[in-house]
Amino acid sequence: MIARIALLSLVSLTAGCAPQKPQTAPIPAVVECDANRVLYLKGRPRNAIDESEALRHSGAKRLRWIEPGSAVTMDFRVDRLNLHVDKAGTITDARCG
Repeated sequence: MIARIALLSLVSLTAGCAPQKPQTAPIPAVVECDANRVLYLKGRPRNAIDESEALRHSGAKRLRWIEPGSAVTMDFRVDRLNLHVDKAGTITDARCG
């Protein structure tokens, strides 16, 4: 009887030590920006742009406005659309990164 209790205790204590199957996180889909799809925005004023439309057309997740003389980070992001504007607020270029 004592042997059974000891064996049962040993089995239940070691059950938590059994190797577990590692769980893998799902791989997120890579979203890449394509600035060629929004080149039609060049020449338009910034205030006339629907940002959600620009994101949807380019495939980007984020949008960054770059004005003349502004400091920007050099990090490259495949999911970011950069819209360059001149001093008058007119879009001069569209790039991803």
